[in-house]
Amino acid sequence: MGVWNAYGVGVCYYPEHWKKELWADDLCRMLANGIGTVRIGEFAWNLVEKSEGVFDYAFFDEFLDLCLEKGMKVIFGTPTATPPAWLTEKYPEVLNGREDGALFRHGGRRHYNYNSPVYLEKCRIIVEKEAERWGRHPAIVGWQIDNELNCEKDMFHSAADDAAFRVFLKKKYGTLDAVNAAWGTVFWNQTYTAWEEIHGPRLNAIGAQNPSLELDYRRFISESAIAFAALQAEILRRYIPEGVFITTNGIFGNLDSHRLTDTCLDVMCYDSYPNFAYGLDQAGKPWLDSQMHDRQWSLHLSEVRSISRHFGIMEQQAGAGGWYNRMEAPMPRPGQLGLWALQSVAHGADFVSFFRWRTSPIGTEIYWHGILDWDSRDNRRLREVHIFSENLKKLSPVFDSEIERCAGLLQDFDNQLDAAFDRWHDRAISVSRPGVFAACQHAHVPMDVVQLREKTRVEELLSYRVLFLPHAVILGEEAVELLHRYVTLGGTLVVGARTGYKDIQGRCPMAPMPGLLRGLTGTTVTESSFVAPDDMAKGREPVVDTGSGKLTFPVLFETLAAEEGTEVLGRYANGPFAGEAAICRKAVGDGCVIHVGGVLTEETARYLMNALNLSEPFADLFDLPETVEAVKRTRDGKDWYFLLNYLPEEAPVTFRRPFRELLSEKTVEGQVKMAPYGVMVLTDE
Repeated sequence: MGVWNAYGVGVCYYPEHWKKELWADDLCRMLANGIGTVRIGEFAWNLVEKSEGVFDYAFFDEFLDLCLEKGMKVIFGTPTATPPAWLTEKYPEVLNGREDGALFRHGGRRHYNYNSPVYLEKCRIIVEKEAERWGRHPAIVGWQIDNELNCEKDMFHSAADDAAFRVFLKKKYGTLDAVNAAWGTVFWNQTYTAWEEIHGPRLNAIGAQNPSLELDYRRFISESAIAFAALQAEILRRYIPEGVFITTNGIFGNLDSHRLTDTCLDVMCYDSYPNFAYGLDQAGKPWLDSQMHDRQWSLHLSEVRSISRHFGIMEQQAGAGGWYNRMEAPMPRPGQLGLWALQSVAHGADFVSFFRWRTSPIGTEIYWHGILDWDSRDNRRLREVHIFSENLKKLSPVFDSEIERCAGLLQDFDNQLDAAFDRWHDRAISVSRPGVFAACQHAHVPMDVVQLREKTRVEELLSYRVLFLPHAVILGEEAVELLHRYVTLGGTLVVGARTGYKDIQGRCPMAPMPGLLRGLTGTTVTESSFVAPDDMAKGREPVVDTGSGKLTFPVLFETLAAEEGTEVLGRYANGPFAGEAAICRKAVGDGCVIHVGGVLTEETARYLMNALNLSEPFADLFDLPETVEAVKRTRDGKDWYFLLNYLPEEAPVTFRRPFRELLSEKTVEGQVKMAPYGVMVLTDE
C-alpha cells in the first residue's frame, strides 16, 4: 500500500492544452507561489495511445522530466474517464446508454459503461502501459484512478450492464424463485421465468420501476464501479514503488465510497466547490439560507472524513464555475478562496489542489475559471493562493491532529440508495440532513457524518454523545443490535419519522413502525402522513408543544403511542390529533432514545440540542456569533481552534482568555472583529 504524503498545495494542470513554450514558465510561477504538486493526465488517453495498439510516450516523457528538473511533484491520472473516438467508433458496446436503450455517443465525457469486456480490456492495456512506463518516475508521488467515478451518470443501461447484473443476481440469490420472492414480482405480474428476462431499469409506461429491483440495481452499480477501480489499482500496485499512493476524486451517487476506499485506495480525495451551493431543491426553494450556502460544504467534508481520516482535496474551487450549457457559480469574492481552502483544512484535508491553473480557452469548460484567467496574467486569485500556501506552512502541526467529536449524523449506504429514488424518503431526509447540520453549526456543536457499516464497532459510536438517525427507512437486525448496544452503554440516539418501515430488500415488513426499533424507542406509530399542501399553505402545519416552547412539523408527521416507562416530551397542540404524543424519550441502560414524529428541521434539532445540553460547548473559551463556524482539533493534549467567518461583514468574537493566533502570529484577547471571510486558528500561548 502507498503512503499518503502529498501534504501542501497543488493545482490541476493540462499540459496538452498549452504550447510547450508555456510549460517551464507555468511550473516556475506555480513553485514561486507555493504550489508544489500538479495533477495531470486524467483526460489524455489519445496522447499515449493515438490509435488502437499504437503507443507514444514522448509527450508525457518530456513533461514529467521537466517537472523533475523544476522540482515539481506529480499526481498522474489514468485516462479512463474519456475513452477516445477511435475506441468508441469501433466498439460501440463500450458506451453507456439511456433507459430506452439509445447509446450516449462520443463528444462528452464519462460516456462508457463499467461492464463491457472490450472496455475493461482496453482500460487494462492503457493503465498497464502507463504504469509500466511511468510507475517509477521519480516526479510521480501518486496516481489518481479515472476521474469522478459516477459523476454525470450514475445509472447504466448498456447490454453489458444487463448481462453483468444477471451475474450479480445469481451470486446474490442463487435462483429465480429467490429473486422473485425478494422483489415481490407477483405485484403487477412482474414474475421472471428466465434469467434473460431480467434487465436493469428500462423505459416503461409509467416511468417507475419495481423499487426492490431498483435498489438492487443501484447496489450492482456500486459493485461495478468498485470492480472497475480495483482492476486499475491492482495493475498500478504491480509497478509503483512503496510510498506512492493511489487515490480517486469525488463522492457521487450509487457508489459506496467507504468500500471503494477500503478495496482500492490509499486515500480518498474530494472535489470542493462551495460556490456551487447556489441552487434550488425539488420544491424550487433554496437549499439553505444565504448565510449557509457555502458553509454547507463543511457537511460534505465531514462525509469525506468518515471515509478517510485525513484526505486530500483534488479540486478546490479557485474561480467562477460552469459549463457553457449548464451550471453557474460566481467568482469567489476577495478572501473567499482562502476561506474555502482553510475550510477544507479545518475539516481534515492536508493537501489542497486548486482547479485549475489557467482557465481553458477551448471546450465545454471555458467558463470554469482557474486561478489565472485566459490572459494568464498574475491576479488577485493567484495572490490569495500564495497567501494560503504560506498559511498552510504555519499549520503543519495541525495535520496529524484529530477533530473534536460530539454529535454524529448517522447514515448508511442502503438508505442513501433508497433516498435516491424513493421520493417519500428523499422529501424527509432532504430537510433533516441540512436541518441537523445547520443546528449544529449555529450552536457551534462539533458534528461528524458517521457511516453505519458491517465493520462499525460500538466503541466508534460511543465517541459521540448523541447520534442523529433522521429517517432510517431501511433497517436490518445487525444495525438495530449495534444501536441498542450504543444506547445501553450510555449513548443518546435521536430518530425521526418514517423509521424502519422497509427491510433490506425494500419491502414493507407488515409490522408497526418504527419496525425493528420499537423495542428500543418504546413507541408505536399510530398515524403517519405527509402534511397536506393546503395545511402548509394556510400555516396549519402540525404544532408541537414541548412545555418550553412550540415547534412546527412540516413535510410529515406521526402520532406516537408511548409504552409504560416512555416519557412524552411533546404533544400536538392543534389539528385533529391535538393531545397525541409527537416526541418521546425512553431511558435504556445508561443512555436514551428520543423518537421525533417528524422531520428534524433546524428548529427541532436546536430544541433537542438545548435539551441535551450540547449547545455552545466552547462558551468558556470564547463567545461566537452564529455566523462563525468553530472546529476544534486535538493531539497529545494540545488544542487548535479554527474560526471561519463566511459572511462579507466583520464578525465580533469575544475571547475569555488570551490565545495565540497562528496565521497572524499575534496574541488575541478580549473582543476582536474577524475580517469579512476571515479565518483565525487559535492555540494556547
